[in-house]
Amino acid sequence: MVPLSRTAGAAVTVLSFIGVLSYVILNNSKYRSKSSSRKVTPKKPKSGLVAAIGNTPLIRINSLSDATGCEILGKAEFLNPGGSVKDRVAVKIIEEALECEALSPGGVVTEGSAGSTAISLATVAPAYGCKCHVVIPDDAAIEKSQILEALGATVERVRPVSITHRDHFVNIARRRASEANDLASKQKKTNKSGNQINPLNNSGAVLETLSSECIADGKGGFFADQFENLANFRAHYEGTGPEIWEQVGGKLDAFVAAAGTGGTVAGVSRFLKEKKSAIKCFLIDPPGSGLFNKVTRGVMYTREEAEGWRLKNPFDTITEGIGINRLTENFKLAELDGAFRGSDMEAVEMSRYLMKNDGLFLGSSSAMNCVGAFKAAQQIGPGHTIVTILCDSGMRHLSKFYNPQYLAQYGLTPSASGLEFLGLSGDTNMVNGTRAKEKTRKRFL
Repeated sequence: MVPLSRTAGAAVTVLSFIGVLSYVILNNSKYRSKSSSRKVTPKKPKSGLVAAIGNTPLIRINSLSDATGCEILGKAEFLNPGGSVKDRVAVKIIEEALECEALSPGGVVTEGSAGSTAISLATVAPAYGCKCHVVIPDDAAIEKSQILEALGATVERVRPVSITHRDHFVNIARRRASEANDLASKQKKTNKSGNQINPLNNSGAVLETLSSECIADGKGGFFADQFENLANFRAHYEGTGPEIWEQVGGKLDAFVAAAGTGGTVAGVSRFLKEKKSAIKCFLIDPPGSGLFNKVTRGVMYTREEAEGWRLKNPFDTITEGIGINRLTENFKLAELDGAFRGSDMEAVEMSRYLMKNDGLFLGSSSAMNCVGAFKAAQQIGPGHTIVTILCDSGMRHLSKFYNPQYLAQYGLTPSASGLEFLGLSGDTNMVNGTRAKEKTRKRFL
């Protein structure tokens, strides 16, 4: 027979458990009742493709941050609808052109581009009722031409030559816009006179390069001119720069980026310097580009030019969209404190390192920017916040930058296991012999 005291104790325990359970259930139902009574304000959907451009996240690049003791953050521009930072530029160029009536709705936007700007223009132009014609060097990754054609742009691939040559892809794109305007003018005269339009240029050659679809409406053309058009600069001065400043809460020590047209590095650096002059802004420059010497010595000069050898024209690098041997109107507005040289090998190794350690599949210019961010961290030391631009993903670089056979031709087969290609020892928490400080990871949205 069970003792009475033990039975009473068990009963008290059961009753206590039932009481606690009832309390939990009651309070949980009250919480759910309060939660369900709250009004949830639905977020309004963005109006069209253009509204989805910009406001990209700023992400901590964990492997580089942990290795340097700095907070190295990347502006994830590859998340724009068109897949790159150039979406911002495409929108600004087209909107300003429409506003000043240099471009008519239904007109054709022409551009000479190694890829990303062209893809962004082809993506954005239809949202404004316009068409797109792109002139691209034939040594650019073939997938870029394929993407452009899939987007509905007409693509003209030409051999790479010096910018001073009349058949440089940028100069051809300028002519195509002029030709489209000439045809539009002729069509207007034809409509008035009733005569049939003669689609010939001044030399009598048929303008086959501009498809009939591009010019059928006779709305004329507009040359985007990304290198000299200051809408490029304004896109970053008014957009990218302010976003970065807000995302870091004003706590920023350095900004690093490469330059092609110079719009990104100029617009962002100028805005950040105006907000906080102590922020250090650096250029990272690929092989063959003259900007490093222009920033550090005041003279546009490259070793390749002096020694008379180049792998290709206009500059000696496998990275696409960055490096140049002239000063653009956009780059002239940059506020820079210094510059770093970056090599093709460093860019290739960095891209593989980030893919393996961070899951970041980046394009060649993005990888070079991360090389620059690392070098800035080595120069200014641990405990600082550094931002760079992740321009685009590796999706557009499969045939070259991520092609083992292509890289092997130039002796660029990656082999590093860590960051030794940047002079870092096996201990990934060591920078210049100093152990990096353990830092609390922060999330920047």
